[in-house]
Amino acid sequence: MTIIPTVVPPLPTKNRWHRLLAPADAFTWLAKGWQDLTVQPTTSLCYGLLIFLTSVAIVGGLLRLDWDYILFPALAGFMVVGPILAIGLYEKSRRLAAGLPVSLASMIFVRPRCGVHILFAGILLCLLMIAWVRAAVIIYALFFGLVPFPGLEQIAPMLLTTPVGWAMLIVGSTVGGLFAAFSFAISAFSIPMMLDKCVDALTAMGESTALVWNNLPVMLTWGVIVLSLFLLSLATGMLGLIIVFPLLGHGTWHAYRAVAVDAAI
Repeated sequence: MTIIPTVVPPLPTKNRWHRLLAPADAFTWLAKGWQDLTVQPTTSLCYGLLIFLTSVAIVGGLLRLDWDYILFPALAGFMVVGPILAIGLYEKSRRLAAGLPVSLASMIFVRPRCGVHILFAGILLCLLMIAWVRAAVIIYALFFGLVPFPGLEQIAPMLLTTPVGWAMLIVGSTVGGLFAAFSFAISAFSIPMMLDKCVDALTAMGESTALVWNNLPVMLTWGVIVLSLFLLSLATGMLGLIIVFPLLGHGTWHAYRAVAVDAAI
């Protein structure tokens, strides 16, 4: 007679990605980011000024080359590459926490623990931004055909006063939201993580995605804060980036410290 051995089911394991954080904690990260900004504020504001001038130069170049049809997707794509551009702000916050001296040079010429992997992550984010811009152009062509872009003065009436325009807005917003959600998930903590410790880009992106998904309420709150302040910056002709970009960069570092610092790699 064959005796069938008893199979003991595995015990449930603790979710190592979950943190006991409330949505209100996102505002704490923002407040800590403001504290970092006010310590040697010239360095952070100069960094923000560089981002502002770069943004103005890119927008001016698009308009001069008559590429205004990709202006709005490019502005949305700024949210995709923003985390890699903020690496100098993460470095300032890291130095402040460690009691190290801070200078604008140390923020611009950052020496991360895994520089090659950060470069690889930056390339991936840039490719994701290019894919979003291309998708936006294809969506426009699918709804309006091969019709020349009417210009910035006519685009709002065309989108808001026609059924086709509303349909394109709905589809474009859905597709753009998927791109934004994916880029936010993979980059929310991966860039600060690679600055702080030696970990490869794909592992850091996977870690970031797991942490975002398992702490969704607080991360959605943080995402809304980031989006709202970015839109506020656009409403000021991007001048608000001088303050908003450093504020969000420093805040993102504190979000990383609160959510990802205890994660086992």
